[in-house]
Amino acid sequence: MNDKHKNEYTASFGLPLIDSICWIKFDGDPKKSTLVFLHDSLGCIALWRDFLQKLGQVLNCNVIVYDRLGYGKSCPFMSNIRGLDYMEIEADILNDLMVYWGIENAVLFGHSDGGSIALLMAAKYPDKVKAILSEGAHVFVEDITIKGIEEAVELYKTTDLKTRLIKYHGDKTEAMFMAWSKTWLREDFKDWNIESYLKNIVCPVLVIQGEEDEYGTLKQVQSIVDNTVGLSQKLIIPKIGHSPHKESPELILEATCQFIRHIS
Repeated sequence: MNDKHKNEYTASFGLPLIDSICWIKFDGDPKKSTLVFLHDSLGCIALWRDFLQKLGQVLNCNVIVYDRLGYGKSCPFMSNIRGLDYMEIEADILNDLMVYWGIENAVLFGHSDGGSIALLMAAKYPDKVKAILSEGAHVFVEDITIKGIEEAVELYKTTDLKTRLIKYHGDKTEAMFMAWSKTWLREDFKDWNIESYLKNIVCPVLVIQGEEDEYGTLKQVQSIVDNTVGLSQKLIIPKIGHSPHKESPELILEATCQFIRHIS
């Protein structure tokens, strides 16, 4: 994979979808599946650090990573009021992007919200997804999820968390954080549940979670493994929280490579 083949596309607000999304592609072997990375609730391209590039280099495969609307270098939200189906909508948007990119058989690596979106994408468009790696994904809301978000809200108010997020999201930071926190802390969102979609997932899934994830218990992992139709494996990592690829990057890199080589 060579940086000279990097293609970054950042466009202005108000243009068609593809012109509103910032995305980067790293070229590898065109015969291999493309890895598509989906960031977490407060994430963006830059916050993947060098993990995705290392993975693409080891596997010599194509990699695409993008900022969803309202994040990173993409355009702002049209509205920061989200419905219960906001992640289903993001799965539809990903499908539109994959049509534009000409990807028909992707391997999706999604973290947190990105993991949930990857699962929904595979459920709604099964012919487009070869495999999923979900990391810290949610399929329902738990008390620990609410507690973790409440603690994040307090950190946003009392520490430099907002300043650190501004570095990556600029003047979109407040809208982004409030869209995430207020949605998940709404009374009606306690009923959010996407387990009914899991039976439509026929591709292999590697379900990754830190044993000390501050936003979800291992019930999330077990639900995904039990309810998907394809070959599902779980990777539970002791003494690790919500972001295993940051907290234990070499372990996740090795496990991801093994999984992708096995299904290729």
